[in-house]
Amino acid sequence: MRSDGAFEALAAALLLGGLLGCTVPAEEAAGGRALIVAGGTLLTMDDQRTIVENGAVAIAGSSIVAVGTDRDVRATYPEATVLDATGKLVLPGLINAHAHVPMTLLRGIADDLPLTEWLTDVIFPAEAEFVDEEFVRWGTRLACLEMIRGGITTFVDMYYYEDAIAEETDRCGMRAVLGETLIDFPAPDNATWDEAVTYTERFVNRWRDHPRISPAVAPHAPYTVSGDHLVAGHRLATELDVPLLIHLAEDKSEVETILEKHGMRPVQYADSLGILDDRVLAAHMIHPSTDEIGILAARGVGVAHCPESNMKVAAGVAPVPQLLAAGVAVGLGTDGAASNNNLSVWDEMDTAAKLHKVTTGDPTALDAQTALALATRGGARALDMVDQIGSLEPGKRADLIIVNIDGYHQQPVYDPYSVLVYSTQASDVETVIIDGRVVMKSGTVLTLDADEVLTRAQEYRDRIRAGITHPQ
Repeated sequence: MRSDGAFEALAAALLLGGLLGCTVPAEEAAGGRALIVAGGTLLTMDDQRTIVENGAVAIAGSSIVAVGTDRDVRATYPEATVLDATGKLVLPGLINAHAHVPMTLLRGIADDLPLTEWLTDVIFPAEAEFVDEEFVRWGTRLACLEMIRGGITTFVDMYYYEDAIAEETDRCGMRAVLGETLIDFPAPDNATWDEAVTYTERFVNRWRDHPRISPAVAPHAPYTVSGDHLVAGHRLATELDVPLLIHLAEDKSEVETILEKHGMRPVQYADSLGILDDRVLAAHMIHPSTDEIGILAARGVGVAHCPESNMKVAAGVAPVPQLLAAGVAVGLGTDGAASNNNLSVWDEMDTAAKLHKVTTGDPTALDAQTALALATRGGARALDMVDQIGSLEPGKRADLIIVNIDGYHQQPVYDPYSVLVYSTQASDVETVIIDGRVVMKSGTVLTLDADEVLTRAQEYRDRIRAGITHPQ
């Protein structure tokens, strides 16, 4: 997949003027007085990658109602409240397509280990000992604080006590796809598979109509869930009409195990079970064969690429250029903070772009515009939510961020995609709007008590450090 240059897009945008797409008349704008984010350079990430200098986005209620030049949007909504973005970049909120958010409280518990050893010798025992509902709530608050601060407006989660995660996510105002983990051994929240299925059904039915929370079913992986249970998990997701989240082809040991047990590679095996379709988001996808990439494309499976976590546990490099060339929808994920060790999609963009250059020997393999697309529109496609989020267009949900570009590490700016992908940090995000609500302004998260969250995180650190021994 090749992207048009930013300068060509910018030149085309400057010829447009006016309003882009359809707008909602001022008198029909939901929720009364509109909010306009005005004066910045808009990177819409729409199909044409339209850029609007001195642009504006009008928001009414939870939706974007107009995108265009500052002058024309203000003329259409003369009574709107104006949020000034002059000299800054305005773009869709970032999408974290794969995470385990409560694991922020396990950040740094064990580093520099292979995936299998890291999981079986450290993480699974630590979770069995320390993870309960209260742990999950405080870990989720810490994760949401970090993600909002870094401009993430939507995240995908697979963990335990997902109902509690949904409650905390709702309170802090984020958008999320949340999957209750189904696994073939006792988990912190459910001791048996049947208990987990019952919990999942109740969880899905509680949250299915929420405007920002999308519940999902999440069988952990083919190496931790039997074939019969993988089929049962997919049947449950189909009956409930919700997404299915899974780890797939994430490590060489998984490939070897599945080959030995079933005579097929992981994607082939999952396909033979009939569990691959367009409701599936597969995390990592490091080791698919060429034939398996074709299967993913044919079945409409979305992929969450987690380059930094994959590198840290030496699991390998996902063939993202080949996946994109085949038409597979790919988003960027951070994985959990215990294996990354942060939840910055900015870091993932930068790493993804550079990683695929060096592994292919081709500096054009994954350019800056494509990297930003993976973090926005690509993630929305992978989640089958591109009609709602991922770009700044009238009718979509009002999830957008304002990014400062006046830092020493960003100047001078020649190309907006370049500065965002290769120079910008999470701390450069100034304002975050989710579903039309300002949840961070001037770098301060408004929906969480940061001091309280950090104090509780340190208390958990002391408890866990005193109670567990791990190899280092």
